[in-house]
Amino acid sequence: MKSFSLAAIVFIFSATAPWIAAAQDEPPPNIAGVPPKIVVLVRQEFEPGQAAERRKLEVAMARACEKLNVPNSWIALEALTGPSDALSFDPFDSFEQMDAAVAGWGQIYGAHPDLAKMQDEIKSLLVSERTIIAVRRDDLGSRWQSIDFSKAHFMRVLEVRVNPGHESEFVESSRSIGGDYEKFKGDVPWVVYQVNSGIPAPAFFVFVPMRALKQNDELLDWRRSLREAEGDEAAQRVEQIARDAYAYSETNIYAVTPEMSHVAPEFAEGDPSFWTPKPPAPAAASAPTASKPAPRKEPASKPQQ
Repeated sequence: MKSFSLAAIVFIFSATAPWIAAAQDEPPPNIAGVPPKIVVLVRQEFEPGQAAERRKLEVAMARACEKLNVPNSWIALEALTGPSDALSFDPFDSFEQMDAAVAGWGQIYGAHPDLAKMQDEIKSLLVSERTIIAVRRDDLGSRWQSIDFSKAHFMRVLEVRVNPGHESEFVESSRSIGGDYEKFKGDVPWVVYQVNSGIPAPAFFVFVPMRALKQNDELLDWRRSLREAEGDEAAQRVEQIARDAYAYSETNIYAVTPEMSHVAPEFAEGDPSFWTPKPPAPAAASAPTASKPAPRKEPASKPQQ
């Protein structure tokens, strides 16, 4: 009997979300864009009809923070599929840094009451909010060191909640990804985070960054190649295991919104035209058209006597 391989996860993903193969000729990743050790995910749902007001406040908040020494950065993600929610991706290196950020924001809000008021106005538009802390699993990702979040314009996010007692199957399957994908392209960067707090455990998040939605077209070839390599019997088997092992799984795609994000300058250098676009140059004023002189009017002839 075939052991639980990552093919099970791939079938779950491909039912709603394709994997994206990285281009072989990509330049080295921006070190500032490498997946962080810890990520704080803040999922927010807002009152209907308040999108414009919320966006205005979020943009103003991000721009105000550019002038201050705020203790952390964040990437704002807007849902393109699933519920109309917003997801904030806040990177951290450690829990100690998170602790310092909490204290730092308290000082900033105390020194800048206008900023605190702006944050309160954003909160007043909320229907719900959930904060999740997740820790990177270096042993589960595939080529995650090559991921550069600074070049991502879209993000595919898979949330998996595993039935109690089945976490080892998830771990085993993820570790076998290298051998499984050697049969195909073997070059699919993805990173896995295990939930530390915020939702029922065991739970995991898988992040696949994308530059363009057209990369999703590669799904068709991936699914066909996977079934050809694994065979129908094995595919049915891993699908059954997935049904038994997973309590919940959902994949959604988000658009990265730089105007509502706050990232470090070295992070923005990974794709400056996206993160810090230059304002369009003003249109050159056209030279005034010289007016044509009026035809000379001859004096009226004096009538002869």
